Amino acid sequence: AALVAVEKNPETNVSWFNNKIVKYENIDVSVAIALEDGLITPILKNANTKDINEISMEIKNFSELAKKNKIKKEQYEGGSITVSNLGKFGITEFSAIINPPQSLILAIGSIIKKPIVHENKILTGHTLKSTLSADHRVVDGAVAAKLLKDFNDMIENPFEIWLKSNDMEVIWFMNLVRHPEKIKNPSNN
Repeated sequence: AALVAVEKNPETNVSWFNNKIVKYENIDVSVAIALEDGLITPILKNANTKDINEISMEIKNFSELAKKNKIKKEQYEGGSITVSNLGKFGITEFSAIINPPQSLILAIGSIIKKPIVHENKILTGHTLKSTLSADHRVVDGAVAAKLLKDFNDMIENPFEIWLKSNDMEVIWFMNLVRHPEKIKNPSNN
């Protein structure tokens, strides 16, 4: 969701380096990983060229390497945005500190159940709080707010994230395997 939000807001894919604004074509997203003695933020390089499955596997790989203290310096330098999720620790909301030279950090809390009102009925809903810290030398507050809104919209309706993944191909293939008689042959149309 953070990646897609940056894609929708390319003016946020920037950093402050040597007293200049640096603009990027590819989107490199850092992911905060907690270690016993601190925090490390390895970068998913060219994340905009990867599908959700590749991103998931790369994050798992970084997590394993980090636990073994085998993350190389080039694997955590650069990027324009970091995603930090303290939800797994039960933290519902926090403000994160920007990782220079990056311009943004997205802080994600835990998903909690709470009463919500929907169509004049009180229901149990799931909520998530997220905050965005931005370097105002590079990213205007209104631009940062738009990125955060786009992120939150995708969390509420993740269809766009699913469209960018290869899951649709997997579903089509599984349907073909399970029900080959239901798949139309293009030559029979």
